[in-house]
Amino acid sequence: MLDPETTRHDDLRSGSGPWHAGARPAGRRLEQDTRCDVAIVGGGITGALLAEHLTAMELDVVLIDREREGFGSTAASTAMLQWEIDLPLRELAALYGFERAAEVYRLSFEAVDGLGRLVQELALPCRFSHRQTVYLAAGETGPRELLDESQLRGRAGLPGAFVEHAALLGAFGFDRKAAIVSPGSAEADPLSLCHALIATAAQRGARLIRDEAVGFDGAGRSAAVSLASGHVVEADHVVLATGYVMPDLVRDDLHSVASSWAIVTAPQPPHTLWPGPALVWEASEDYCYCRTTTDGRIVFGGEDEDFADPDKREALGPQKTKALLARLHALIPQAHLELGHSWSGAFGQTEDGLPLIGRVPGSPRLLSAYGYGGNGITFSFLASRLIGSLIRGREESWFGHFAIDRPRPG
Repeated sequence: MLDPETTRHDDLRSGSGPWHAGARPAGRRLEQDTRCDVAIVGGGITGALLAEHLTAMELDVVLIDREREGFGSTAASTAMLQWEIDLPLRELAALYGFERAAEVYRLSFEAVDGLGRLVQELALPCRFSHRQTVYLAAGETGPRELLDESQLRGRAGLPGAFVEHAALLGAFGFDRKAAIVSPGSAEADPLSLCHALIATAAQRGARLIRDEAVGFDGAGRSAAVSLASGHVVEADHVVLATGYVMPDLVRDDLHSVASSWAIVTAPQPPHTLWPGPALVWEASEDYCYCRTTTDGRIVFGGEDEDFADPDKREALGPQKTKALLARLHALIPQAHLELGHSWSGAFGQTEDGLPLIGRVPGSPRLLSAYGYGGNGITFSFLASRLIGSLIRGREESWFGHFAIDRPRPG
């Protein structure tokens, strides 16, 4: 059961980002019990990608959210659509072996590419742009470690180049000892993307239900979602896409919840921005990350903390905003520090940096997707394809890499 006190959108995020709401159909209340092929619980970006994909498969879909779709964790996303995972390839390989780690990285790369092709095919208005990433030396990760990582990525068939200090400073203006520069990532407006996907699904017949899911059953010949209104949505399959809020029946030792903060500056003069524009992040455990927007603002985030309490997170807002501005100035001294927006949000993460996607153990008709870490929308797209395959009855060997009941590493 989802705790009503932990699923309010105000608890998922604080403040407001620069993202634009798109046109989408309004959810309605059920007047009686109903049935469908697939019921999706959660109207954020994962639920939206699932709704689009499953309706493209000509399935009858019901999408359930207690409030406005996209205004929970999705609205807190900085939408840096990276294929690089929080855990470096060398660390992931140490946990699971090189072949498995390399396959995971390639799957992530293919997910960003697949999302880009979907946006183009459907002409989704979400300011989607292809970007390269600049992965900067930071903390204990210096040139030697980045060179090793770059060589390991090359062995895995992944694109990118190791760049030393002088070339990095000349090309991007970052005064760091080294970096890995890689193509294949992207950026978007997450809220517009979410709403465009939901609108597409609705045009194909998906039904949007405004209600709170309070109970789930996926162990029998069919699945069901019990709603706060007293009605029931029966389905062949139920998919849980509720952000970081995991019902008790999906508990996993790998998963934990953290908080992150972000700021957006006012529009910058062009000379203050780095060339590219590229997505930038640091090769350290406590890393910061940044990108630009189409109107020349700098989005800068980080300062993560391992708690989810919304009151504590909001109370830390002014302190975290000040810290982010200081780190932005240290990385890009020429940037103008006039603040445009500041916000924070909670997100799920896992010990091994990989999401939890697939069947819920003990409930074969209940599927879920959690624990995206810093890869957010990239793993959301991967989840939609993996879950779509499971619903069609197709299994792939790589699904086990993300299984909810996979063995704990080490």
